[in-house]
Amino acid sequence: MTTLPDADRIACVLEFERRWWGGATGRKEVRIRQEFGWSPARYYQVLNALLDEEAAVRYDPVLVGRLREVRGSRAELRRTRRPGTGAA
Repeated sequence: MTTLPDADRIACVLEFERRWWGGATGRKEVRIRQEFGWSPARYYQVLNALLDEEAAVRYDPVLVGRLREVRGSRAELRRTRRPGTGAA
């Protein structure tokens, strides 16, 4: 599943995230490789790009909103973290 049309990619990635938020077990990185054949870094690149797509919002507005909040919170932590304090 390396290349998917946009609508299929949106559906697959958001369904994966919905399952994960719903309490899926196991290591997420392993599940990403198994399900998509992508590295975790590639998966998160795709996910972050999808979160900015209007089609993703139409597909699942609640999940996309929640994921955008998480992304924003993590970005804020990176901006406000003082040098030398370790990873957040």
